[in-house]
Amino acid sequence: MRATARVLVYSDDAGTREQVRLAAGRRPAADLPPVEFLECATLPAVLSELDAGGIDVCVLDGEAVPAGGMGVCRQIKDEIFRCPPVLLLMGRPQDAWLATWSRADAAVTLPVDPVEFADALAALLRARLSSSAA
Repeated sequence: MRATARVLVYSDDAGTREQVRLAAGRRPAADLPPVEFLECATLPAVLSELDAGGIDVCVLDGEAVPAGGMGVCRQIKDEIFRCPPVLLLMGRPQDAWLATWSRADAAVTLPVDPVEFADALAALLRARLSSSAA
């Protein structure tokens, strides 16, 4: 097992970033390594971190401004080679079709439900870490 899993969290709202950290805890599931969070409040910071590499999962806030997480997701899926899986935070369940359009790997609604979020994050981390180990 790796020492840590790196999760990028993008939101212009510090409160939303905190909800994500608290919902995931130190590790979202017992079979996963502890999580190291990289917080980004701007699109240039997201792109810089992804270019540097080593990100296992991205959590993007669909309600972020001026660059919303859905558009950011679609952009990074087009531009980042071997883009990490994306967990999208949506404002409403009715926006699930937009999550599909953005090519997000999973989506949960805001405010963050700790159980739903941890389960979704754990599933993406398992898939990413098992594929990188192979």
